[in-house]
Amino acid sequence: MTFVLDPAQYQQTSPPVAPRPVAAPDVPRTRRIRRIAGMCGPAFIVSVAYVDPGNFATNMSGGARYGYLLLWVIAVANVLAMFVQALSAKLGIATGRTLPELCRDHLPRPLTWMLWAQAELVAAATDLAEFVGGAIALNLLFGVALLPAAAITAVVSCALLTLAPRGRHGFEVVIGGMLAIVLAGFLYQALRAGSFAGAAGGLVPRLAGPDSLLLATGIVGATVMPHVIYLHSALTRRDSGRTALRSSRVDIVVALGVAGLVNITMLTVGAAAFHGHDPGGLRAIHDGLGDVLGPGAAVAFAVALLASGLASSSVGTYAGQVIMEGFLRRRIPVLARRLFTMAPAFALLAAGVDPTRALILSQVALSFGIPFALVPLIALTSRRTLMGDLVNGQRTVVAGAVVTALITALNGFLISQALAG
Repeated sequence: MTFVLDPAQYQQTSPPVAPRPVAAPDVPRTRRIRRIAGMCGPAFIVSVAYVDPGNFATNMSGGARYGYLLLWVIAVANVLAMFVQALSAKLGIATGRTLPELCRDHLPRPLTWMLWAQAELVAAATDLAEFVGGAIALNLLFGVALLPAAAITAVVSCALLTLAPRGRHGFEVVIGGMLAIVLAGFLYQALRAGSFAGAAGGLVPRLAGPDSLLLATGIVGATVMPHVIYLHSALTRRDSGRTALRSSRVDIVVALGVAGLVNITMLTVGAAAFHGHDPGGLRAIHDGLGDVLGPGAAVAFAVALLASGLASSSVGTYAGQVIMEGFLRRRIPVLARRLFTMAPAFALLAAGVDPTRALILSQVALSFGIPFALVPLIALTSRRTLMGDLVNGQRTVVAGAVVTALITALNGFLISQALAG
């Protein structure tokens, strides 16, 4: 397979020299609703990153250790993710360009190179989590050894990417279908688990000591994904105007709302099935679900994990293309990029590293990359010369600074604890 994934074929290619006009035409309400619906879809591509295999491990472990205690953390992390993705989508709509492109053109060259290097690290960490998750799922379902299973995951995710250059909606439908499979899998497990009495109490913010803070930080780190902050601006840059902005907000609320529901269901299933006894890694969770909820629940977990690994892997590679093209004005065949970014995953699996440990390492690397995407995003969306009438208001700037500081502090704590351990 030698095709080149060209984000320019997926989106508009001519960058504007000034902010786009945002006045909405005077059209009938029903037509505006149809236009808004037609512009929806990019957030469903982005949302897959919020239910990647790293979330399976952190959310199920959170439920197993602390019951419903950390449900509020997932809810807060989901709201933060909506805010961040809304800013990225708005940047693409207002400028017709991607976040990496704007970083290249408006930041000092040494800083641009540094941002590109860390973004590539993020891309490699993303592939690590998703290849490992897909490989574990194939092993659980069909008994395929981890290395061949990782290769199968790579081939299938590359095949999914062939849809991207052919138009937005085909790729969106496939990725949305994968998200639906993940949701269906966990809803089935929730039905098998039965009563969730007391779950509402988990929405009251509180913690149970330093260990629960560490796990809460891991949940946030597994939710806000830096590579899709870069990607979302590319997915919306073909649209312009306030109608596009409204559609992106609807898109984000619905798509990330579904992703949030999946994450909440993961934790509640973990709480119902394992409260008081953390089974450990993904394989142990699968086996434990089979013992507690029946074989069907174990199969549903593995199928959901496979769908998550395949979809998030293809989205991660797509994001990698946007990153490289934006920062460097370079485009390489997607197969070559896939071979480069999946090398760490294969090396770790070949070395016999515990797959769950590999997932934890990938989450640390992803946490490291979040501030490097958030700070330029807040700064650029606050420039009137770039954004025009869609520039951030004062409250948005303050909220963005608070969100950036909070996420950076939490992920700094997570990294320090992981390195200390």
